[in-house]
Amino acid sequence: MEPSNQYTNTKVQPKDFTSGWLIALIIAGTGLSLPTLYLGSEIALNLGLKNALVAFGIATLVLTLMCMATTVIGNRSRLSTYMILHFSFGENGAKVVNTIFGITLIGWFSVALELLAIAIKDAAFDAFEITISKWAIIILASLFITITTIFGIKSLEKLANIVIPILTLFLGFVVYKSIGELESLQKLFHNHNQDSNMTLFDATSILVGSAILFPVLMADFSRFIKNDRHSLIAVLGITIGFPVALTFSAIPSLQTGEVDIIKIMREINLVIPAIILLFISTWVTNATNLYSAVLTFSTIKQKWSFKKMSIVASIIGTTLSILGFSDYLFEFLEFLGILAPSISTIYIINFFWVKKQEYLLKDITKWESSALISWILSSTIALLTYLEIFQLTGAYFVDSFILGGLFYFIYKRKEILK
Repeated sequence: MEPSNQYTNTKVQPKDFTSGWLIALIIAGTGLSLPTLYLGSEIALNLGLKNALVAFGIATLVLTLMCMATTVIGNRSRLSTYMILHFSFGENGAKVVNTIFGITLIGWFSVALELLAIAIKDAAFDAFEITISKWAIIILASLFITITTIFGIKSLEKLANIVIPILTLFLGFVVYKSIGELESLQKLFHNHNQDSNMTLFDATSILVGSAILFPVLMADFSRFIKNDRHSLIAVLGITIGFPVALTFSAIPSLQTGEVDIIKIMREINLVIPAIILLFISTWVTNATNLYSAVLTFSTIKQKWSFKKMSIVASIIGTTLSILGFSDYLFEFLEFLGILAPSISTIYIINFFWVKKQEYLLKDITKWESSALISWILSSTIALLTYLEIFQLTGAYFVDSFILGGLFYFIYKRKEILK
């Protein structure tokens, strides 16, 4: 595949089909990111290992079930998420939704860059007493990531094939070494903040919000996969990769009592390998984030080349990172948990029951009011349940998912039931 042809607005051709195992590696690699490792540590230290593992499991189950539906849609349609949204939301409606997703992905890009820069800056000072400018690290890392992204899904595959096994083995070694230094395994279950206000529900909500874009964006990757069976194999990147990454970050944090990964690595004398780990993991994750963001914006600015869009999106994300966007990480994740789930359920219903698994370009309209109204209503109610003005299921992200589907089903019931 040529770098300029990433099938932003067209169906993927058979010559570029790939294995579900390779895509699973890419997806698993995004779990080995600084934001995810930070969340695993934070939740474990607040809840203890037992409750943290329950939260990891519930969040993974929710995400897996959603991904199983959306990955099949991408595989059968061979279209990107952003083109798929045209059929359920209309041409202009999809631009509204895509703009939100694009901004969200750029936000993730900037958060990961900033956390990386802070970690490397601290590590360089601790190990060598060298002071490195945070913005210089951000710009350098962004440059590597942008170049990788420009060469598209194939370059991400090659990068993931090399680094993901290495990163997994490294983190596994860190866990092994952490457990070896424990006086008793009971410490893992008792060494947490007894005064924490974080609940099991809070932790599960944050985790679902942290990865809620996976179900929505699975089509971006599954459209390249050989067949349905392989597209479901790709979901293992979430089902296995997500909880493993969280657990691998939780155990060293509980052993050391630290959430900062550099402080954790200093405790077990692995600061230098940690710097390499952080850089490579952010490279893989942010190349994926930027790739998806470019696909999003490509449906809005269709005349721009993939390369041009990659550069512009990278500049925006890098600027946000320098300005300190990571200060709003938790609010950012909660925002995603309100808006994104209903979009998934709307386009799942649209593909399987409204369009009967067949997308025809002539069917795209300018606006699809049924989807837009369903999304706005479900998001508004989910916001109210998030603010605890009243409660439905007790989980605002579940409210968003169920209500989005319910409202859309009511609007489209005649087409669905005919």
